[in-house]
Amino acid sequence: MSDTRTPAQIEADIISRREQLAVVLDEIGVRVHPKTIIGDAKAMVAEKVDRTAGRAYVAVNRSVSDVKARFVAEDGSPRLERVVPVALLAVGVVGLLVVSTRRGKNNGRRRR
Repeated sequence: MSDTRTPAQIEADIISRREQLAVVLDEIGVRVHPKTIIGDAKAMVAEKVDRTAGRAYVAVNRSVSDVKARFVAEDGSPRLERVVPVALLAVGVVGLLVVSTRRGKNNGRRRR
């Protein structure tokens, strides 16, 4: 395979390849620079946090909508057949906690 290029063409080809190599080396230098690596890592973490937060928001929003649908009719009125038992249960639990707390305080005073 004989090379029919002139010395000037060969020299121009060498110069062109050197310039291409310099560009590639500059790109590699930027990619492996600590600031670039840190910036890429920060961007990746921020993206994952945003994605996770978005998923959490969607899940919470869906749960709230589900709970609301159980206690509120489509026309916006409360479903008393579901609200009243839950309210009574909540009042009962709070009452038990108050009584339990008072008993605990009274028992502590008697022992002294």
